[in-house]
Amino acid sequence: MKNFQIQLSIMILATLYGFVFFADYIAPYDPCEQNNKASYASPSKFGVDTHGIYTYRQRYIYNPKSYKKETLNTQQKIYLDFFTPKKLISARLANENPKDDENAEIGVSLHAQENYKFYILGTDQLGRDNFSRLIHGAKPSLTVGFLALLIAFPIGALYGAISAYSSPLIDNILMRLAEAMMSFPSFYLLIILAALLPASLTNIERFALITVILSFTAWAGLSRVIRGILLSIKEENYVSSAKLMGASPQRIITQHLIPQSFSYLIVAATLSIPGFIIGESALSFLGFGINQPDPSWGNILSEAKELSNLFHRPQMLIYPSLLIFLAVYSYNVLGDYLRDKLDTQHL
Repeated sequence: MKNFQIQLSIMILATLYGFVFFADYIAPYDPCEQNNKASYASPSKFGVDTHGIYTYRQRYIYNPKSYKKETLNTQQKIYLDFFTPKKLISARLANENPKDDENAEIGVSLHAQENYKFYILGTDQLGRDNFSRLIHGAKPSLTVGFLALLIAFPIGALYGAISAYSSPLIDNILMRLAEAMMSFPSFYLLIILAALLPASLTNIERFALITVILSFTAWAGLSRVIRGILLSIKEENYVSSAKLMGASPQRIITQHLIPQSFSYLIVAATLSIPGFIIGESALSFLGFGINQPDPSWGNILSEAKELSNLFHRPQMLIYPSLLIFLAVYSYNVLGDYLRDKLDTQHL
């Protein structure tokens, strides 16, 4: 059962990061492309016949009787082609010269926006394809963890190593500073720091600063654990031999102490990524992270919190939540596996 969980987690992560690297090919449409006539369109319904998988061409019509925009399927089929040169999925009309749909109900406006597109998961309020936005939203949500690790872990490892190798006085001062950093509620600190970002920042600049902010809250706890590991390692014979041979403290720290903690760093890095993913998603959900129109799983989820969407369009809540859950679950399972394999002392 455990091996199955590991294999499943690796497959999930491979799929999710496939979204990151091949988003432009997998997503049928530009995630920021709007179609106001198709606002809150329902997911397309698909069928199969001898010619392949198809859906129907749709019309989005305002009905003056119900005061609602309705989605009507015409009789014109749209067939899906897979693994085309430009897109993973593309659509083609079964008849290039379709006749006008004569089945519109009496009293319904005929000034309809004909739409030859298909929407696997429907659209949002601005008529943007939900499926394409979820695919592109994986980029900031999944890459933020690795980028934050590149900042937080070198700082935490070096800080802990310096503290472990220093005199008791300096060690005590450094650890009290780390504990003071850890005493702040990390999530509220994230919100405060993110709220201070200027509104004029582009989403790329905002993403970079959010990565730095997430790193800023993560290094202190790591440094304490690294210090504890290295306090025992620095008494080993090879460290004493390096001292007798005249090796500098910098060389001992970088060449002997830190490499001995690599197994723990790998495990800690794997288990820390879910926290970064949740942190970025939470900031974007609250409006302090990636802003519209650029997608991230957090700001996609924020639109679903409206009461009308919860009742009438639950897919807007389910799919981004499911992707966040799968990413966090997979990293936790993988981290537990690596801890069992690499960290024999279960530190």
